[in-house]
Amino acid sequence: MTQHAGNKRNLTLVMDLYEMTMAYNYFKQGKKDQYVYFDMFYRKNPDHGGFAIYAGLQQLIECIKDLHFSEGDIEYLRSLHKFDEEFFDYLREFHFTGSIYSMREGTPVFPNEPLITVKAKIIEAQISETVLLVTINHQSLIATKAHRVVQEAKGRPVFEFGARRGQGYDSATYGARAAYIGGVAGTATVSAGMMFDIPVVGTMAHSFIQSFDNEYEAFKTYALTYPDDCILLVDTYDTLKSGVPHAIEVAKEVLEPMGKKLKGIRLDSGDIAYLSKKARQMLDVAGLSYVQITASNSLDEYLIRSILDQGAKIDSFGVGENLIVSKSSPVFGGVYKLVAIEKDGQIVPKIKISENVEKITNPGYKKVYRLFENETGKAIGDVIAFYDEELDNQKDLTIYHQSNSWKCKTIEANTYTIEPLQIPIFEEGQFVYEELSVKEIRDYSIKEKARLWDEIFRLEYPHDYYVDLTKRLLDYKMMMLEEKRK
Repeated sequence: MTQHAGNKRNLTLVMDLYEMTMAYNYFKQGKKDQYVYFDMFYRKNPDHGGFAIYAGLQQLIECIKDLHFSEGDIEYLRSLHKFDEEFFDYLREFHFTGSIYSMREGTPVFPNEPLITVKAKIIEAQISETVLLVTINHQSLIATKAHRVVQEAKGRPVFEFGARRGQGYDSATYGARAAYIGGVAGTATVSAGMMFDIPVVGTMAHSFIQSFDNEYEAFKTYALTYPDDCILLVDTYDTLKSGVPHAIEVAKEVLEPMGKKLKGIRLDSGDIAYLSKKARQMLDVAGLSYVQITASNSLDEYLIRSILDQGAKIDSFGVGENLIVSKSSPVFGGVYKLVAIEKDGQIVPKIKISENVEKITNPGYKKVYRLFENETGKAIGDVIAFYDEELDNQKDLTIYHQSNSWKCKTIEANTYTIEPLQIPIFEEGQFVYEELSVKEIRDYSIKEKARLWDEIFRLEYPHDYYVDLTKRLLDYKMMMLEEKRK
């Protein structure tokens, strides 16, 4: 389970100010106990990919468990001159008493389906918004990018090397966590290794080699210190004329007499494809075919694919800045929208309308299911339904495009299996979720990705996965749109 380094932080004020101004208005209107329903979802896959990886749930749980306003928080809010003392008395007793339903962390997910549904008193639901979004948006983005990079490495281990390029300390630590869920084999970030039991890796920088009188002495010193785990950085001066030859000398003159073997060399600059092929030849001629070659240097999924297509002799990759900030697509874009309120004992659906069709929300308190083909075990698509709808796989099921009723697909009875995607995390304020280690989440994610069709994994023009509505939900949505037009 997660360990914490240093003092536990109170993150309750990690919010937009309008969360508090709205909460104050609800309080003054006597609405603080009104129940509402919010959905968290996203609209587009990062990098125009086929899906995303849902991550960050564990950190969200920790934030929700600890939602409270300290006297210091209240003193700061008082200084803004926007709230009264009665509201501060309410905040002193504030904690989350609602329900949260979420997809399992590590699940492959798709646009416009509820990743999280919050059922809570309106102020509790509102105050949770920013911390929910910043947590899930960040880690889902990095987990998704990590999957893409790992996929293109074609079975070769990928290690996350991005801490120094992260957008702050939390980005480095929690980004490493997300990258591990996304499929990397380990991280260079020590805090992530300690907190989440992720394998950590690391050897030397160019500065280590420069600090010695010559490259050979640097390599020799490192080999004597770490004879069982010696990986040498060979591009400080001249990769093929200096670095690789010196690595071979150390392997032969220092390690072999000790009964040890050089574990590997790392290339961090230059034409990686060319240098790796030449280095492989040199190592093999020297009888060091067992020495592995690691590559780093601003890699991403496209560059990894390209150099492997060129025949590069790489055994593993270290990926930094392009992964830890998802440089090519740095915003996940998750949103948090009101979808229903409770009024006079009834759940009343709400809808947001926009001239941009993709920004029109699906109204109501809903559930989301994944449909699997019995014959292959592969996912057919996801379907969103009202919370009280019963889906029966012994009957034909027709699912509908989210805005066009003529776009529909009928799945024949007894040919498919239905699995709910959301599970309870909090129920009426009680924590009911069985927490998992990061490795368990990673393993689950790998298993669930294997249940998707290969066509969804293409980097360019991936297959469009169905995320459809039941007829009842689509009809209700169309009715609400029509009513709002009048």
